[in-house]
Amino acid sequence: MTRQEARPDAPGRSARPPRADAVRNRDRVLSAARAAFAAEGLAVPLDTIARRAGVGAGTVYRHVPTKEALFEAVIADQLGALAAEAEARAAADGDPGEQFFDFFTTLLEDGTRKADLADALTSAGVGLQQETLASAARLQAALAALLERAQRAGAVRRDVDTMDLHALAAGALAAERKRAMGPGGEPGKLVRIVSEGLRATRADG
Repeated sequence: MTRQEARPDAPGRSARPPRADAVRNRDRVLSAARAAFAAEGLAVPLDTIARRAGVGAGTVYRHVPTKEALFEAVIADQLGALAAEAEARAAADGDPGEQFFDFFTTLLEDGTRKADLADALTSAGVGLQQETLASAARLQAALAALLERAQRAGAVRRDVDTMDLHALAAGALAAERKRAMGPGGEPGKLVRIVSEGLRATRADG
């Protein structure tokens, strides 16, 4: 083995893990960006996000080269957090039906905020990057595991698959947004109706 091959930072070898302070800074930037984008949209300046995160503008640019990239990083981070929660529920003891329905409700409750960000990203003409696609695929796999466990336990009807869940979630979110614009709207009502429709009945057994 040559001296070049033995070096831990030689080309072709795994990159060194980020330092703890770099991870903390990235988390602070993402947290500040999430709040800023939700409140002000894509128009918020990066300098404003850096100030709210308590870091210098150079720190922001070291993590993300453009505001659009930061915007998408927020979405990827949210998807990753949801995937981690779904994976934890799928691996935990407890009632599989409750685990599935609790997470499905969480997914829909979080979905309105995530959909707003995704819509704004799409309208800005930005294509999804590999990190975002990987986070979305991880979430889909975890959701499929939760669904399979709940179906084996007889809690969810057996004629439902993950594509159905995506379609139902999208429809429920659109319905919630439309209903919220009218008088007397009850937040979460339509989500509960959709969830009830997923529950298994004796006829499904």
